[in-house]
Amino acid sequence: MKRRLLALATTALFALTVTACGSSAEPSGTSDTASPAAGLTLKSVQDAGVLNFGTEGTYKPFSFHEGGAGDLTGFDVEVAKAVAGKLGVEAHFEETQWDAIFAALEAGRVDVIANQVTINPDREAKYEFSAPYTVSQGVVVTNADDTAISSFADLKGKTTAQSLTSNWYDLAKESGATVEAVEGWAQAITLLKQGRVDATINDKLTYLDSQQANPDDGIKIAAETDDSSHSALAFRQGSDDLVKAVDEALEELSTDGTLAKISQQYFGADVTK
Repeated sequence: MKRRLLALATTALFALTVTACGSSAEPSGTSDTASPAAGLTLKSVQDAGVLNFGTEGTYKPFSFHEGGAGDLTGFDVEVAKAVAGKLGVEAHFEETQWDAIFAALEAGRVDVIANQVTINPDREAKYEFSAPYTVSQGVVVTNADDTAISSFADLKGKTTAQSLTSNWYDLAKESGATVEAVEGWAQAITLLKQGRVDATINDKLTYLDSQQANPDDGIKIAAETDDSSHSALAFRQGSDDLVKAVDEALEELSTDGTLAKISQQYFGADVTK
């Protein structure tokens, strides 16, 4: 049972359900007919003076326009800018729908993807990845005064609110919970606070983003999965030299506190390690 639960938790963490899109689901729109572009070197990027990042621009709080029309901003956008600065180049952003973002990378229309790309074995076989800059877990969220639930095992016989198309639904069922179908996070929390369900399972980033935007001391994280998901910058194969330089930049940004500062701005917590 425990082994099966951890397997489902890992699968669920590959399908982050934050708000706008499932950035861990492999995009279907990758039918670009052009030959794959070559990988990049640090020298070629520095000679060009710019690093082109592919990002959605509609994926709050990671990549979005404030108010729908403001400048592009977000956690991933600010991390990308900081990395580019360490490399001594400008960060340019090409806004691309998720379903086409890997095709854009493969065709050379962007140099790197900065859009909460979760590292998994299938992607590692196709692309190169930087060191992770986002780490998250699956969490059980309950009312703040609930003392009956402190682990996934405690969900047995309880009712959780989940989207039926999410992998968190599978994790809830495997934990022995009865599932009340909802359309998303906001509805799940409404049912929880009304006392119609006992808990909801989601990604920790979803919880932190919600608490940052609308603080609510009436809910809490009651349990977390042992497994974590890791998101990183994705590059074309053959970009080893550039990836190494980006990793060094990320390490410097972690050491000097820049990554933690950006994370605190968007999540009220350090989700970078």
